[in-house]
Amino acid sequence: MSRRIVPWPNPCLKAKAEPIVEITPEITQIWQDMIVVMEAMPGVGLAAPQLGMGLRLAVVDASSVRGQVLRMANPEILHISAKLEVGEEASPNLLRVSAQIKRPRGVTVRYMDETGAMQKRDLVGLWARSLQHQVDHLNGRMYFDNLSNLKRDMLIKKARKLCA
Repeated sequence: MSRRIVPWPNPCLKAKAEPIVEITPEITQIWQDMIVVMEAMPGVGLAAPQLGMGLRLAVVDASSVRGQVLRMANPEILHISAKLEVGEEASPNLLRVSAQIKRPRGVTVRYMDETGAMQKRDLVGLWARSLQHQVDHLNGRMYFDNLSNLKRDMLIKKARKLCA
């Protein structure tokens, strides 16, 4: 099945995604489709709402060699590091723009994996940034919602102008 990125301001991008109760063949296929889309961007993560599906599913692969994808259902950030880092973030849902976003350098996340087992992992650097970015999507937020209202409005205006 071919899945496509939905453009902002699609309502799915503004709604909190629904939790996953169990890992089914359908969920496994959605993850696989998400990985294909993520690799084609190319990107280091993708959340189901970005494809118009209101499900608490995310994939993250910030490895340098690729093929190290974390498939996560219901990811929940348990702890964040005190150390913050600024990094550039963007989204295929709002093309041609990006912003510098300050986020914790490390996180501890709990999630259901592809076997249905609960996992707990510590992530740092780009892995942690991507995970936080995906959790924002699952909570109906975009990366630019972390900016001031003025910067956010300027970014959206710039994107609309560039894509017009």
